Amino acid sequence: MAPDSKSSNDLLIHNSLRSISYKRGSLQLLDQRKLPLETVNAIRDMVVRGVPAIAIAAAFSLAVEVANFKDFNGTSEEAASFIELKLEYLVSSRPTAVNLSDAAKKLIEITSNVASTSTMPESVFQAYIEAAEIMLDDDVASNKAIGSYGSRFLRDQQKIVPRFSVLTHCNTGSLATAGYGTALGVIRALHAEGVLERAYCTETRPFNQGSRLTAFELVHDKIPATLIADSAAAALMKESRVSAVIVGADRVAANGDTANKIGTYSLALCAMHHHIPFYVAAPLTSIDLYLSSGEEIVIEERSAKELLHSQGGLGEQVAASGILVWNPAFDVTPAYLITGIITEKGVITKNNDAFNIKDFVEKAAGKSTA
Repeated sequence: MAPDSKSSNDLLIHNSLRSISYKRGSLQLLDQRKLPLETVNAIRDMVVRGVPAIAIAAAFSLAVEVANFKDFNGTSEEAASFIELKLEYLVSSRPTAVNLSDAAKKLIEITSNVASTSTMPESVFQAYIEAAEIMLDDDVASNKAIGSYGSRFLRDQQKIVPRFSVLTHCNTGSLATAGYGTALGVIRALHAEGVLERAYCTETRPFNQGSRLTAFELVHDKIPATLIADSAAAALMKESRVSAVIVGADRVAANGDTANKIGTYSLALCAMHHHIPFYVAAPLTSIDLYLSSGEEIVIEERSAKELLHSQGGLGEQVAASGILVWNPAFDVTPAYLITGIITEKGVITKNNDAFNIKDFVEKAAGKSTA
């Protein structure tokens, strides 16, 4: 798709990066495959990544579709069924992303409730559109709360450290969310408060989300930052150049085991060996209390081409023809390696070396625990 300079600028509005630009009836997505060299919209290809951003983009893609219906010949119940089928299909595209499943369930419930009280399919579609739009605002607010809680917690826990150097992995910023970011949101908050010495980002092979996206965001925001090879993380820690490691999450099990971009587990092991705190930053929607442990998390495998070719599979072949490839998209970091889980409601810490995530979630939701 040819670059659209006018609409591409909409994604950099007010000097703030955004992967998603939405107005009722239209949706623009930044083609992150082109970054950092080009800012091009991917309206047709629907190219987007980052669990929160995937959930919002999926919800908005359907909102645009129903907003542009010329004539829907069906009942309100059929309108609700149409939305449910569409959302179920979208969820099946990313089984690891619990945020997407959670968003779909909430939207299905809202439209089903409207269908039960209204005979007009237009009312169902309108309710869906309004609910999807609220999700966007809620995601940005959630991200900023994660940043605030994370920054405050780090300063409270490490009072003898005047300034922090934080290592992060993959991309968890404005390009992976509706805005601001989760792990990168904590880094942004530390920087805004004048206590960030430096952010280190891994290149995050094989698709290079760190070197292409996180580095792009850090440079854009003028945050002091250094890019390292994935394999250099242990050496960096050994030189005492890292105060904390903060990563995002695709899914967090009830016991705290966390699925995130491949390579996260290695960082956690290195952090424990060097006595460096390791934090997961994620909204509560990333927590799946139905999974008792990370053993139950389904890990997606990516195309072999990402390893066989340069540029994460988009360039020329660089590996020997005929070699077999194992390319999991994620790995699971056991809870015992995680110091705390930073959420929009506060930081989940351990009691007797174990997380009580269910209790935290229920209290955050205003429910009493048994």
